[in-house]
Amino acid sequence: MHLVYADKNNNVFDHPDLYGVARSGNDLVELLEDDLIPLPPGATLVALPNTRPVGIDPDSGRMVPVPGDYCAVGALLPQGYTRFYVPGYTKTDKTQLLPLFGYTAVVWKKDGFYVAACRSDDAERWNPENCDRGEVKRQVQRLLDKYPDNRLYKHLSNCALGYECLTSSNTFLQRWEGAVPVSFACNAGCFGCISEQPDDSGFVSPQTRLQFKPTVDEVVEIMLEHLRTPESIISFGQGCEGEPSTQAKIIVEAIKRVREQTSMGYININTNAGLTDHLRAITDAGLDLMRVSTISALDDHYNAYYKPRGYTLANVEKTLRYAADKGVYTSINYLVFPGVTDREEEIEAMIGFVRRTGLKLIQMRNLNIDPDAYLALIPEAKGEIYGMKTLLDIFREELPDVTIGSFTHVPPAAGSAPKIDGKIRL
Repeated sequence: MHLVYADKNNNVFDHPDLYGVARSGNDLVELLEDDLIPLPPGATLVALPNTRPVGIDPDSGRMVPVPGDYCAVGALLPQGYTRFYVPGYTKTDKTQLLPLFGYTAVVWKKDGFYVAACRSDDAERWNPENCDRGEVKRQVQRLLDKYPDNRLYKHLSNCALGYECLTSSNTFLQRWEGAVPVSFACNAGCFGCISEQPDDSGFVSPQTRLQFKPTVDEVVEIMLEHLRTPESIISFGQGCEGEPSTQAKIIVEAIKRVREQTSMGYININTNAGLTDHLRAITDAGLDLMRVSTISALDDHYNAYYKPRGYTLANVEKTLRYAADKGVYTSINYLVFPGVTDREEEIEAMIGFVRRTGLKLIQMRNLNIDPDAYLALIPEAKGEIYGMKTLLDIFREELPDVTIGSFTHVPPAAGSAPKIDGKIRL
């Protein structure tokens, strides 16, 4: 389990004398064999700028920084995998923040790269290798030609071709879960927002936010094009937009018009769930699926990260409860971070939140953030830190009727249940 590091030209090396070190919260820890799986298909290795790699001397057990002009290396995992640890390193310049990605500890063993993670969902549909970029380009042109005045298709073409976003690519490939962004505004100021950052944040947003208010016609065209098969999903609320429910009137009218023409597929919204009244109207219009983004079920932690404007975590809970009572298949987009999500108080609070809201699915999503900046923002741990692997075990034991996954599912009765590591998760 040898340390992996990189030089200034992004050449990657394994250290012959040092083992890899990982990080949980603020603590550097030794990796164990049981923590590791082979680097998954679709994962990439990246150098962490302004860092110094740290390994462990197997003879003395001491943590040892690697001298010279080198930096730490992390893995960016595809959807469907939950990381156990962040890479171990020290910063050479604490004023510089890492780009907004979810870094995972990686080591070298005799037969290849290994990462500290587990598979938490069937990742086949979200494997980038299963997205033919040439076909995406052809379908982008086809739909741009068919709808030359639809500004949403033009916006999504950049997402699909420029950012290689899989959800927007699906919109053009007309398969699985596709995107239909609607909002340039947001009622939260998320610390790690990937589409809009204040000038003094120190972060660079990796995506460009939607810059216009679409018409109902533009939204309906995309929805009707996508909802052509029973398993198709069209989703409001993407990384390239703000909070979709701020455009509730557009969404409500679009859903009603689409459902007058077809009952095919599923309509989903990815939301922070703060605008309860707006989301009640969207639910009543015919919503099928709701995924609510959250980082914690504790107010102080939630507020520190989301910086909500005009709503509280209580509103989020109320929205989820209403949607569940109306038959919407509800889930949370759970932004997880080793050494934080697996704290004793976080686990207890989340179990209570899930039970009170009637959630059906927890989507484990690795938080894209600079670890030091995030840990400086949120409250310190109050209880024991159990580890991400134990966290998953606790959730499965305490919440047996809740699916643990990584991306949007349809209700199990309407499709086959996902099989993870040989076990069916319902």
